[in-house]
Amino acid sequence: MKSVSILFVLAASGLILAGCRGISAQGEKQACQNFGAVAGQYRPGDQHPALPGLTPDSSLSNFLAYALLNSPTVEAAFYDWSASVENITVSRSLPDPQLTFQAYILDTITSLMPGLFQGIPGPGKLKARAAVAVAESRGKYFTFESAVLQAAFNLKNAYYKLGLWDEQLRLKRESLSLLENQERAVRAQNVSGTSSLADLLRLQSERDRVRTELISLEDSRRSLVENFKAALGLTPEQADPPAPAHFEMSRDNPEADELFRVAFAHNPQLKAMAADVRAAEAGIRVAYKERVPDFNAGLSADVYAPPFYWPQVGMTLPIWRDKLTTEIAQAKANELAAKSRLKAEQIDLAVNFAEKSFTYRETSRNLVLIEDELIPKARQSVEIVRAGYRTGTTDFSTMTDAERALLDLQLEAAEARADREIALADLSLMVAGVPPANAPLLSNNPLDKPRSSGRQSAPSSRNEGQSRLTSAAAKN
Repeated sequence: MKSVSILFVLAASGLILAGCRGISAQGEKQACQNFGAVAGQYRPGDQHPALPGLTPDSSLSNFLAYALLNSPTVEAAFYDWSASVENITVSRSLPDPQLTFQAYILDTITSLMPGLFQGIPGPGKLKARAAVAVAESRGKYFTFESAVLQAAFNLKNAYYKLGLWDEQLRLKRESLSLLENQERAVRAQNVSGTSSLADLLRLQSERDRVRTELISLEDSRRSLVENFKAALGLTPEQADPPAPAHFEMSRDNPEADELFRVAFAHNPQLKAMAADVRAAEAGIRVAYKERVPDFNAGLSADVYAPPFYWPQVGMTLPIWRDKLTTEIAQAKANELAAKSRLKAEQIDLAVNFAEKSFTYRETSRNLVLIEDELIPKARQSVEIVRAGYRTGTTDFSTMTDAERALLDLQLEAAEARADREIALADLSLMVAGVPPANAPLLSNNPLDKPRSSGRQSAPSSRNEGQSRLTSAAAKN
């Protein structure tokens, strides 16, 4: 009967070498499907997808797509999420079985007993540990989503600051060209005696000041380009990206009440903290399960004797009550801390929303005032003063002051436009958590909705307000 024992050993070894599959935990399949849906768009085949080609005429959406797909911070958060999803399988799996050999040796080997032993965690332990891993993976997803939104905001922030610099440069150059033309005219008038030397000196001083400001402005471009380059995920060794030839401005004004509702429903930081609460609650169940003993069972077969088998069973003895009590208390403390952090984040979100929405409304009002009221009047004032100077009814100082005031208003308008776009990006992306169109997120994927079965459901339509806000964010 030695052959029976040998077959037992071979069967046990083959079982180990071939590998087994455990039973999926609740939420594991959904987590894998969600990850697969995002990975297929963000890292298909675990490779970088083709990045959109960038040119000076590229749209803002192309720059955004490039930044989101190329950001190393987003990539790190993605693979952290990937590791947490894989950890679900690790957490719900049985420990590896053990293949053992025992031998009794006198002058020769008198007994050789191969055996197979399997540890079996106490009832409910694997399920509880898997629940913690599922909640942690959900939190890691929202950390990834926050990284995507942060990358989108960084790109928009750098994009609009570069646009502001471009507008400031244009206005400064126009102002310098105007002053140089005026200097030539005043110099000729000074020679003919129709203009004073004081007017010429004042004009030259103004020209030199604007020229210096222009040099400083041109010198500041390097830092803006580096910021824009970093937002695109490019390293210092890589070539500079093409500077946009035109800058897209938003046209939609999101409704504050709707945006506030979406912020509490969609903000990824809130969702990450809610996932932390669920993980802490599952951790309490794990701590209580530690009072349940673990088991092990095995079987050994004697190779040399007639078929003779040695069954063996065992169990752990969770006798250290102070340790068990401390583990439960620790888990409860973690739950209370997670709930408090969630509540604090909700309060901070409300305050942050109020501050950001006020900034957005204030910059919008200022922009309307400057563009619709102040600049037209300043232009009219300049024309009147110039006409008066030509006829000798207005002095040179008044004319230069009027022109300077117009330039300052135009610069204020450019700054207000950039501030408005950055405030809107901050409000919609970072506060409300409304992702750009085509961002590699579950909110842009039909798998975002939970399903009762393993079959993939059809995409659910989002409510009208959410769609309107997403459209506004995509245009920004």
